[in-house]
Amino acid sequence: MRWHKRLLVAGVAGVVAMTASACAGGQVRGAGRTPQPSTDTSTGTSTGAAEAPAAKANDATFVYAPNLDVVTDWDPASSYSNEIIAMSNIYEGLTRYDAGARKPMPRLATEWSSAAGGKEWTFKLRQGVKFHTGAPLDAEAAKKAIERTMKLNAGAAYIWGAVKTIEAVDASTLKFTLKYAAPLDLVASSGYAAYIYDTAAADKLKDGESDAGTGPYTIDTWQKGKETELTLKAFDGYWGGWKPEQYRKVAFRVTPEITTAWQLLQKGEVNFVPRLNPQLFAQAGTTEGVQTSQKASFQNLLVLFNTASGPTKDVKVRQALQLAIDYDGLVAALKGAGTKASGLVPEGLLGHVQGMEPKQDLARAAELLNAAGYGQDLEELKLTMTYAQGDEDQKLLVTLLSSTLKKLNVTLQAKPMAWNAQWDLGKKKGQDIFVMYWYPDYPDAYSWFLNVFKSADKPQFNLSYLKNAEIDKAIDALPQLSATDALAADQAYADLQKKIIQEQAAVAAPYVQTYQRALSATVQGYTDNPAYPNVVFFYDLKPAG
Repeated sequence: MRWHKRLLVAGVAGVVAMTASACAGGQVRGAGRTPQPSTDTSTGTSTGAAEAPAAKANDATFVYAPNLDVVTDWDPASSYSNEIIAMSNIYEGLTRYDAGARKPMPRLATEWSSAAGGKEWTFKLRQGVKFHTGAPLDAEAAKKAIERTMKLNAGAAYIWGAVKTIEAVDASTLKFTLKYAAPLDLVASSGYAAYIYDTAAADKLKDGESDAGTGPYTIDTWQKGKETELTLKAFDGYWGGWKPEQYRKVAFRVTPEITTAWQLLQKGEVNFVPRLNPQLFAQAGTTEGVQTSQKASFQNLLVLFNTASGPTKDVKVRQALQLAIDYDGLVAALKGAGTKASGLVPEGLLGHVQGMEPKQDLARAAELLNAAGYGQDLEELKLTMTYAQGDEDQKLLVTLLSSTLKKLNVTLQAKPMAWNAQWDLGKKKGQDIFVMYWYPDYPDAYSWFLNVFKSADKPQFNLSYLKNAEIDKAIDALPQLSATDALAADQAYADLQKKIIQEQAAVAAPYVQTYQRALSATVQGYTDNPAYPNVVFFYDLKPAG
């Protein structure tokens, strides 16, 4: 049920005075923190587990201010929504992606290797790790967790699609045999469906009273629907140990109105607001007691055109619509909250193509519409469009595009909708243009192509309804290429983007979002990691003083 994830993407933006949703993460500390293990970043190996020092704990609470419900699903196998923020601090995977180094780093696995051309992967597990249930982590426990996630086949379980068998070679060695070559170290760093958990307790997690992770924090209280919905507390047996200055308590205070969240931040009642609108973000930069963070993300806006039916079935109409979008004007109006896209794949990921920035060309758009039988002296073209209700950035796109198309004798009937309703209509092919955000489950461009552009008899997120056997074949080859030949994979991604955007004109990608955060000036250690949407890794932070 991939729609849960879209709640995070579209829903965070659905607040008055708030611009589009922002997803981000926190700081990666390689394989540990206290003391820091020695890590060979060239091989992904780490040695030495940390021991917890006996010291007086910091009693400060870090307060995060989300605008939506914190948890929709407590099961680490099927979780696929806003709870990634909390879950990433309760659960861990074999690896964690380091956006700075652009590669996975050790987490529950200290080292790994691949063989047989990327079809065999062996992970060495960290010693001395315990689940919050008290059970020890070993290879058999990790095997059971991944197999359960695969069996349930919910959320983002598709990330394990290449796995044929998993073997617990010994207590600390996990071996994967794949059906085809895939970058399993990258897959294992996914923000969804890659958690290692105690399967013996998995069926008891629905009420949020307990968890089965290995992370630094465990559930303290969960009160669904309350303002302070969730609190976390330090897990004393955490393998990384604890220093006195670290935050041992975390609270999630749900604050729907962004202006209210901003006021609470200034008063010191909350420590982190994940997104401000451009005006408030500018104000935050000059406000005493507040610091800001701005970083490019892996999340972009997609304008999907119906390739299967209606007037947009004509490729000339789709190409005209691409050319009608005022890309420069849109980015300028975002005032730093977005940068112009170049292709489908954001910068920082394999497959990003430079020189594919879209440009508005109204003269050429008019020519194409005329060739399709529409225009100033021809038949009026009426198009239906759906976008996220309450999303100010998407509304801005609609306003600019509607005004432009009017000049070309095209009427855009744009309807803001709640995500579930928009998606239900989209699956029925009920609109000409569908607007949504996309970001990858793990830091790989494959997600855009597999989920959004591969042929589907019953569309889920292929909401352009594109069906092309040649494109499908190229998409299927991507995981193996990524695992065995990065140069060839990069070229394959470039070719696919040209086919989908230029030849098929199935989509326009106007911009990539820029994360704009505001947090207390006293918080030290925060770094955005776009691989983990909206996540703050609280263990990496400490209050000043």
